[in-house]
Amino acid sequence: MKKHPLAILLLITAVLAGCATPRSPAPVVDMATPVSGVRAPDAPGFYTVKKGDRLNRIASEFGQNVRDIVIWNNLPNPNDIQVDQVLRVLPPAGTAQTGSVATGSGVDVRPLNGAGTGSAKTGPRGDKLSYSEAALADLQKPEGATVTAAPPARVEAPKAVNKPTDASPPEEENVGFIWPTEGRVTASFDAGKKGIDIAGKSGQAVIASGAGKVMYAGSGIRGYGNLVIVKHTSNLLSAYAHNKTILVKEGQTVTRGEKIAEMGNSDSDSVKLHFEIRQQGKPVDPAKFLPGR
Repeated sequence: MKKHPLAILLLITAVLAGCATPRSPAPVVDMATPVSGVRAPDAPGFYTVKKGDRLNRIASEFGQNVRDIVIWNNLPNPNDIQVDQVLRVLPPAGTAQTGSVATGSGVDVRPLNGAGTGSAKTGPRGDKLSYSEAALADLQKPEGATVTAAPPARVEAPKAVNKPTDASPPEEENVGFIWPTEGRVTASFDAGKKGIDIAGKSGQAVIASGAGKVMYAGSGIRGYGNLVIVKHTSNLLSAYAHNKTILVKEGQTVTRGEKIAEMGNSDSDSVKLHFEIRQQGKPVDPAKFLPGR
Protein backbone atom coordinates (compact mmCIF):
# COMPACT_ATOMS: atom_id res chain seq x y z
CA MET A 1 0.00 0.00 0.00
CA LYS A 2 2.98 2.29 0.58
CA LYS A 3 4.07 1.82 -3.04
CA HIS A 4 0.99 3.55 -4.47
CA PRO A 5 1.98 7.17 -3.69
CA LEU A 6 5.38 6.58 -5.28
CA ALA A 7 3.88 5.10 -8.43
CA ILE A 8 1.45 8.00 -8.78
CA LEU A 9 4.30 10.49 -8.36
CA LEU A 10 6.32 8.78 -11.11
CA LEU A 11 3.29 8.79 -13.45
CA ILE A 12 2.66 12.52 -12.87
CA THR A 13 6.35 13.28 -13.50
CA ALA A 14 6.27 11.41 -16.84
CA VAL A 15 3.14 13.23 -17.99
CA LEU A 16 4.62 16.63 -17.14
CA ALA A 17 7.82 15.77 -18.96
CA GLY A 18 5.86 14.84 -22.07
CA CYS A 19 3.95 18.12 -21.98
CA ALA A 20 7.18 20.09 -21.66
CA THR A 21 8.73 18.50 -24.74
CA PRO A 22 8.86 21.16 -27.51
CA ARG A 23 6.78 20.38 -30.57
CA SER A 24 7.23 21.79 -34.06
CA PRO A 25 4.09 23.50 -35.40
CA ALA A 26 2.11 21.61 -38.01
CA PRO A 27 2.96 22.73 -41.56
CA VAL A 28 0.55 25.27 -42.97
CA VAL A 29 -0.59 24.63 -46.53
CA ASP A 30 -1.57 27.63 -48.57
CA MET A 31 -4.52 26.30 -50.58
CA ALA A 32 -4.24 29.25 -52.94
CA THR A 33 -0.73 28.14 -54.00
CA PRO A 34 -0.67 25.81 -57.04
CA VAL A 35 0.49 22.27 -56.26
CA SER A 36 3.04 20.85 -58.74
CA GLY A 37 2.22 23.66 -61.16
CA VAL A 38 -1.49 22.71 -61.42
CA ARG A 39 -3.84 25.63 -60.84
CA ALA A 40 -7.26 24.99 -59.35
CA PRO A 41 -10.00 25.19 -62.04
CA ASP A 42 -12.08 28.37 -62.10
CA ALA A 43 -9.62 30.19 -59.82
CA PRO A 44 -9.87 34.00 -60.17
CA GLY A 45 -8.69 34.91 -63.64
CA PHE A 46 -9.06 31.39 -65.03
CA TYR A 47 -11.80 29.43 -66.81
CA THR A 48 -12.31 25.69 -67.35
CA VAL A 49 -13.36 24.82 -70.91
CA LYS A 50 -16.75 23.12 -71.10
CA LYS A 51 -18.26 21.00 -73.85
CA GLY A 52 -19.29 23.15 -76.79
CA ASP A 53 -17.14 26.15 -75.80
CA ARG A 54 -15.39 28.22 -78.46
CA LEU A 55 -12.58 30.66 -77.82
CA ASN A 56 -14.45 33.66 -79.26
CA ARG A 57 -17.44 32.98 -76.96
CA ILE A 58 -15.16 32.65 -73.90
CA ALA A 59 -13.38 35.91 -74.83
CA SER A 60 -16.72 37.70 -75.26
CA GLU A 61 -18.04 36.39 -71.92
CA PHE A 62 -15.05 37.80 -70.03
CA GLY A 63 -14.80 41.00 -72.09
CA GLN A 64 -11.44 40.05 -73.57
CA ASN A 65 -9.87 39.91 -77.03
CA VAL A 66 -9.28 36.49 -78.61
CA ARG A 67 -5.67 37.38 -79.44
CA ASP A 68 -4.97 38.28 -75.78
CA ILE A 69 -6.22 34.88 -74.57
CA VAL A 70 -4.16 33.13 -77.27
CA ILE A 71 -1.02 34.97 -76.09
CA TRP A 72 -1.66 34.50 -72.33
CA ASN A 73 -2.15 30.74 -72.76
CA ASN A 74 0.47 30.22 -75.53
CA LEU A 75 -2.13 28.45 -77.68
CA PRO A 76 -0.67 27.03 -80.94
CA ASN A 77 -4.16 26.78 -82.48
CA PRO A 78 -7.03 28.92 -81.09
CA ASN A 79 -9.55 26.61 -82.76
CA ASP A 80 -8.30 23.58 -80.81
CA ILE A 81 -9.24 23.91 -77.14
CA GLN A 82 -10.12 20.86 -75.07
CA VAL A 83 -12.85 20.12 -72.53
CA ASP A 84 -11.52 20.61 -68.93
CA GLN A 85 -8.60 22.71 -70.25
CA VAL A 86 -7.93 25.63 -67.87
CA LEU A 87 -7.46 28.96 -69.65
CA ARG A 88 -6.26 32.28 -68.29
CA VAL A 89 -9.00 34.86 -69.06
CA LEU A 90 -7.53 37.85 -67.18
CA PRO A 91 -4.09 39.35 -67.90
CA PRO A 92 -1.17 38.15 -65.75
CA ALA A 93 0.11 40.65 -63.20
CA GLY A 94 2.09 43.38 -64.88
CA THR A 95 0.87 42.41 -68.37
CA ALA A 96 -0.95 44.97 -70.47
CA GLN A 97 -3.89 43.98 -72.65
CA THR A 98 -3.46 44.49 -76.37
CA GLY A 99 -7.06 45.61 -76.99
CA SER A 100 -8.84 44.98 -80.27
CA VAL A 101 -5.55 45.26 -82.22
CA ALA A 102 -2.36 43.67 -80.89
CA THR A 103 0.40 46.11 -79.89
CA GLY A 104 3.20 46.06 -82.39
CA SER A 105 1.08 44.37 -85.04
CA GLY A 106 1.86 47.04 -87.61
CA VAL A 107 -1.72 48.28 -87.71
CA ASP A 108 -2.27 52.04 -87.56
CA VAL A 109 -5.66 52.61 -85.91
CA ARG A 110 -7.15 56.10 -85.64
CA PRO A 111 -10.64 57.69 -85.57
CA LEU A 112 -12.32 58.81 -88.79
CA ASN A 113 -11.53 62.49 -88.18
CA GLY A 114 -8.09 61.83 -86.67
CA ALA A 115 -4.77 62.90 -88.09
CA GLY A 116 -2.83 59.67 -87.62
CA THR A 117 -0.24 58.47 -90.08
CA GLY A 118 -0.51 55.34 -92.19
CA SER A 119 1.66 52.31 -91.56
CA ALA A 120 4.20 50.95 -94.02
CA LYS A 121 3.86 47.60 -95.77
CA THR A 122 3.57 44.80 -93.24
CA GLY A 123 5.03 41.42 -94.07
CA PRO A 124 3.90 38.09 -92.54
CA ARG A 125 4.71 37.87 -88.81
CA GLY A 126 5.79 34.77 -87.02
CA ASP A 127 2.93 35.02 -84.52
CA LYS A 128 0.17 35.30 -87.16
CA LEU A 129 -2.41 32.54 -87.38
CA SER A 130 -2.55 30.39 -90.46
CA TYR A 131 -5.60 30.97 -92.62
CA SER A 132 -8.41 28.48 -92.06
CA GLU A 133 -12.03 28.35 -93.19
CA ALA A 134 -13.06 27.52 -89.61
CA ALA A 135 -11.43 30.71 -88.23
CA LEU A 136 -13.52 32.99 -90.43
CA ALA A 137 -16.61 30.79 -90.25
CA ASP A 138 -16.62 31.10 -86.44
CA LEU A 139 -16.77 34.88 -86.76
CA GLN A 140 -19.99 34.54 -88.76
CA LYS A 141 -21.83 32.52 -86.09
CA PRO A 142 -24.07 34.32 -83.58
CA GLU A 143 -22.45 35.16 -80.24
CA GLY A 144 -22.82 32.30 -77.78
CA ALA A 145 -23.43 29.70 -80.50
CA THR A 146 -22.02 26.24 -79.80
CA VAL A 147 -21.14 23.24 -81.94
CA THR A 148 -24.30 21.50 -80.75
CA ALA A 149 -26.57 24.14 -82.30
CA ALA A 150 -28.98 22.99 -84.98
CA PRO A 151 -27.59 23.25 -88.53
CA PRO A 152 -28.64 26.36 -90.50
CA ALA A 153 -31.58 26.10 -92.84
CA ARG A 154 -30.80 25.29 -96.46
CA VAL A 155 -30.41 28.46 -98.49
CA GLU A 156 -30.76 28.70 -102.26
CA ALA A 157 -27.90 30.06 -104.37
CA PRO A 158 -27.53 33.84 -103.83
CA LYS A 159 -29.17 36.15 -106.36
CA ALA A 160 -28.26 39.69 -107.32
CA VAL A 161 -29.41 42.07 -104.60
CA ASN A 162 -30.92 44.46 -107.12
CA LYS A 163 -33.04 41.59 -108.47
CA PRO A 164 -34.40 39.77 -105.38
CA THR A 165 -36.39 36.60 -105.77
CA ASP A 166 -38.71 34.71 -103.47
CA ALA A 167 -35.92 32.16 -102.86
CA SER A 168 -33.65 34.79 -101.23
CA PRO A 169 -33.90 35.16 -97.43
CA PRO A 170 -35.53 38.53 -96.55
CA GLU A 171 -32.60 39.70 -94.41
CA GLU A 172 -30.21 39.19 -97.32
CA GLU A 173 -32.45 41.19 -99.64
CA ASN A 174 -32.10 44.16 -97.29
CA VAL A 175 -28.29 44.29 -97.17
CA GLY A 176 -28.02 46.16 -100.48
CA PHE A 177 -24.28 45.73 -101.02
CA ILE A 178 -22.36 48.54 -102.76
CA TRP A 179 -18.82 48.57 -104.16
CA PRO A 180 -16.28 48.88 -101.32
CA THR A 181 -13.96 51.22 -103.26
CA GLU A 182 -13.34 52.79 -106.66
CA GLY A 183 -10.99 51.13 -109.11
CA ARG A 184 -10.47 48.49 -111.74
CA VAL A 185 -11.11 44.82 -110.92
CA THR A 186 -7.77 43.11 -111.54
CA ALA A 187 -8.70 39.60 -110.34
CA SER A 188 -12.12 37.96 -110.38
CA PHE A 189 -13.62 35.30 -108.13
CA ASP A 190 -12.77 31.64 -108.71
CA ALA A 191 -12.25 28.50 -106.65
CA GLY A 192 -8.72 29.54 -105.68
CA LYS A 193 -9.17 33.31 -105.31
CA LYS A 194 -12.13 33.41 -102.87
CA GLY A 195 -12.84 37.06 -103.76
CA ILE A 196 -11.97 39.92 -106.09
CA ASP A 197 -9.03 42.35 -106.24
CA ILE A 198 -9.61 46.05 -106.91
CA ALA A 199 -6.60 48.19 -107.82
CA GLY A 200 -6.23 51.72 -106.49
CA LYS A 201 -3.94 54.26 -104.81
CA SER A 202 -2.35 54.07 -101.38
CA GLY A 203 -4.61 55.78 -98.85
CA GLN A 204 -7.70 55.49 -101.04
CA ALA A 205 -10.96 55.18 -99.09
CA VAL A 206 -12.31 51.69 -98.35
CA ILE A 207 -15.98 51.76 -97.29
CA ALA A 208 -18.35 49.22 -95.74
CA SER A 209 -20.16 47.44 -98.56
CA GLY A 210 -23.18 47.01 -96.28
CA ALA A 211 -24.31 47.93 -92.78
CA GLY A 212 -23.24 45.60 -89.99
CA LYS A 213 -20.95 44.95 -87.03
CA VAL A 214 -17.14 44.78 -87.15
CA MET A 215 -16.22 41.24 -86.13
CA TYR A 216 -12.45 41.54 -86.68
CA ALA A 217 -9.94 44.38 -87.15
CA GLY A 218 -6.28 43.45 -87.14
CA SER A 219 -3.40 41.72 -88.90
CA GLY A 220 -3.43 38.27 -87.30
CA ILE A 221 -4.39 36.21 -90.37
CA ARG A 222 -1.48 35.42 -92.63
CA GLY A 223 -1.83 36.51 -96.25
CA TYR A 224 -4.55 39.11 -95.58
CA GLY A 225 -2.47 41.92 -94.10
CA ASN A 226 -4.45 44.54 -92.21
CA LEU A 227 -7.91 42.99 -92.35
CA VAL A 228 -11.46 44.15 -91.49
CA ILE A 229 -14.39 41.70 -91.34
CA VAL A 230 -17.97 43.02 -91.12
CA LYS A 231 -20.92 40.78 -90.22
CA HIS A 232 -24.13 41.84 -92.01
CA THR A 233 -26.62 39.05 -91.20
CA SER A 234 -26.54 35.62 -89.56
CA ASN A 235 -25.48 34.25 -92.97
CA LEU A 236 -23.41 37.00 -94.61
CA LEU A 237 -20.13 38.77 -93.87
CA SER A 238 -17.67 40.77 -95.96
CA ALA A 239 -13.86 40.96 -95.69
CA TYR A 240 -11.53 43.82 -96.68
CA ALA A 241 -7.81 42.89 -96.89
CA HIS A 242 -4.35 44.46 -97.48
CA ASN A 243 -5.32 47.84 -95.96
CA LYS A 244 -2.78 50.51 -95.10
CA THR A 245 -4.79 51.88 -92.19
CA ILE A 246 -7.73 50.47 -90.19
CA LEU A 247 -10.24 53.07 -89.00
CA VAL A 248 -12.67 50.89 -86.99
CA LYS A 249 -12.48 48.56 -84.02
CA GLU A 250 -14.03 45.21 -83.16
CA GLY A 251 -17.63 45.40 -81.96
CA GLN A 252 -18.26 48.72 -83.70
CA THR A 253 -21.46 49.11 -85.74
CA VAL A 254 -20.94 50.61 -89.20
CA THR A 255 -23.35 51.92 -91.82
CA ARG A 256 -23.30 51.18 -95.53
CA GLY A 257 -20.82 53.50 -97.24
CA GLU A 258 -18.99 54.39 -94.00
CA LYS A 259 -15.20 54.66 -94.36
CA ILE A 260 -13.60 51.77 -92.49
CA ALA A 261 -10.03 51.68 -93.83
CA GLU A 262 -7.53 53.10 -96.30
CA MET A 263 -6.21 51.04 -99.21
CA GLY A 264 -2.67 49.73 -98.95
CA ASN A 265 -0.35 46.84 -99.71
CA SER A 266 0.06 45.02 -96.39
CA ASP A 267 0.92 41.35 -97.08
CA SER A 268 0.66 42.13 -100.80
CA ASP A 269 3.02 42.96 -103.64
CA SER A 270 0.83 45.81 -104.92
CA VAL A 271 -1.63 48.41 -103.67
CA LYS A 272 -5.10 46.91 -103.86
CA LEU A 273 -8.21 45.90 -101.94
CA HIS A 274 -8.97 42.19 -101.73
CA PHE A 275 -12.74 41.95 -101.14
CA GLU A 276 -14.68 38.83 -100.15
CA ILE A 277 -18.31 38.02 -99.38
CA ARG A 278 -18.92 34.86 -97.37
CA GLN A 279 -22.23 33.07 -96.98
CA GLN A 280 -22.51 30.60 -94.10
CA GLY A 281 -18.69 30.71 -93.84
CA LYS A 282 -18.04 29.87 -97.50
CA PRO A 283 -16.71 32.36 -100.10
CA VAL A 284 -19.19 33.31 -102.83
CA ASP A 285 -18.78 35.44 -105.94
CA PRO A 286 -19.15 39.12 -104.89
CA ALA A 287 -20.38 39.93 -108.42
CA LYS A 288 -23.68 38.21 -107.54
CA PHE A 289 -24.25 40.73 -104.73
CA LEU A 290 -22.69 43.97 -106.04
CA PRO A 291 -24.59 46.29 -108.39
CA GLY A 292 -23.46 46.62 -112.00
CA ARG A 293 -21.08 49.43 -112.91
